[in-house]
Amino acid sequence: MKKTSIGNPHIATPYVAWSVIFIVVPLLMVGYYSFTDEAGNFTFANISKIIEYNYLKIFGVSILYALVATIITLLISYPLAYFMTKTKLSTQGTLMLLVMLPMWMNLLIRTYSLSNILERNGLINTFLESIGLEKVQLINTPGAVILGMVYNFIPYMILPIYSALSKLDHRLLEASSDLGGNGFTTLKRVIIPLSMPGVISGITMVFVPSVSTFYISQKLGGIRNELIGDVIEQQFKLNSNYNLGASLSLILMVMIIISLMIMNKFTADDDDGGVIV
Repeated sequence: MKKTSIGNPHIATPYVAWSVIFIVVPLLMVGYYSFTDEAGNFTFANISKIIEYNYLKIFGVSILYALVATIITLLISYPLAYFMTKTKLSTQGTLMLLVMLPMWMNLLIRTYSLSNILERNGLINTFLESIGLEKVQLINTPGAVILGMVYNFIPYMILPIYSALSKLDHRLLEASSDLGGNGFTTLKRVIIPLSMPGVISGITMVFVPSVSTFYISQKLGGIRNELIGDVIEQQFKLNSNYNLGASLSLILMVMIIISLMIMNKFTADDDDGGVIV
């Protein structure tokens, strides 16, 4: 009888090799450059420069923008995902296609298109001017950056919430109704608690790329709305300061890991699972 490949330890070798080369090695390089100087000597100077150069303020602004964008995305996505689950299966497929359609385009193209809409002579200001109103400053503002985050990452919030809501046992909703619960009570006591794994997944999937983005802030925010992703890119690309850039990346990476750990805490006992760190 031939041996099957199930249980063969060598079957995971390609995946382990891929993880080592493209995940473990880059992480080790970030850690190495973070705690060494240009001569390769061990130092904490790079970490201290983050405080000295007031980069913590930029970290704070990045977190604030990401939080606001995540909250707005959640407020839009939850009702939409809930509405999708109440439609026919064929309609759900169409709506899901519309949600995923923007993801088929590159983020750079989507952001560039949004900047054309918001710019001084863009679509919105052209319309305002045509009806006799003055042009408004939309581009190069915090609102434009947050709008870009919401626009680009909202599918990552809708999909996990929709997945969680579509798996709800409708007998629980009927039981709530039989016990005298109205629509609001059912939503508060049954629907929202059972959909929390999807909500936590969506929050993480939106917050993490939002806090680390750089192209969205560059294209929609200008130099006055610089985020930590912009600073990291400048250190590597313009200043060739790999040590400071790696230190900033390390702190950002720690923030992301903490976010993933929080998500795992809320989704550990759920079938949807979480992200293992």
